[in-house]
Amino acid sequence: MRPFVFSLLCFILASAFSTLTLSAMPLQKPTKTQCLERIHSIVSKYKASVGVAVIQPDTRDTLVINGNKHFPMQSVFKFHIALNILHSIDQKKYRLTDSIRLRKADLDNDLWSPLREKYGRTGITLTLDEILRPTVAQSDNVGCDVLLHKLGGPKALQTYLHKNGIRDIAVAINEATMQAHWARQYENWSTPLASAQALLATFHAKTLLSKESTEYLWNVMAGTTTGANKLKALLPAGTTVAHKTGWSGAKNGLTAASNDIGMIVLPNQQRVAIAVFVGESYENEDTNCLIIAEIGKAVWDYYTAQ
Repeated sequence: MRPFVFSLLCFILASAFSTLTLSAMPLQKPTKTQCLERIHSIVSKYKASVGVAVIQPDTRDTLVINGNKHFPMQSVFKFHIALNILHSIDQKKYRLTDSIRLRKADLDNDLWSPLREKYGRTGITLTLDEILRPTVAQSDNVGCDVLLHKLGGPKALQTYLHKNGIRDIAVAINEATMQAHWARQYENWSTPLASAQALLATFHAKTLLSKESTEYLWNVMAGTTTGANKLKALLPAGTTVAHKTGWSGAKNGLTAASNDIGMIVLPNQQRVAIAVFVGESYENEDTNCLIIAEIGKAVWDYYTAQ
């Protein structure tokens, strides 16, 4: 065999062996450090303060960035209102079929309200269920304040949360006050860790509500229509995310809050609790939502590769 032909044959065989060896090697799974670095690299690109708390309940694996920082909740606190309402139902104080009157004074305002768009401003009697569902899934502000009043107001809600181990959270005002006074939204705050832990207590440990109420709230949050461009945006089509969003709007180019908290269902049917709070942002809202979406995708990639 000629030297050139022999050398060429050796090169081809060596290349083939190398290719087979590389293809047979398993892909390296991302580490927690790598996932946190990826999230840090996402956050560092933007002019915003971002808090993240992620807890995988089966392994107790936790990812935290600014997890103990206070962020304004905005409509995220409607999740906590739902917890209190459903707890009261479990205690036989209320029923989902109870009738509640929405007065003209409740409806005749400029708050975001699919209920008002549907029923008008003159007043309507609805069941508790008919008010609770849009309050959570559509972030209805009229329904929110009616339910909060029924509970006894912000202090009563905060007392309920603290008694049930949900600390590092403050509820001081309702939606009407929050929307009318920009500076006061900071009075309703949560840390990312507190929000993630509240999700775990509700949907994994199941220590806050009965089985029936837990399933009810899960289904309502899984049907949330707000925030399609937040946690869910970059996840595979059909991924279940039971979540609650919040948004302050912008003033003088500043967004005080663009948030999303929820439970992501992985392909193996395990769930991950995630809370992402974007605050003090000088980005536009599309970018704020993208921050949340990119973090959600980083978390998805980390856990689905395990």
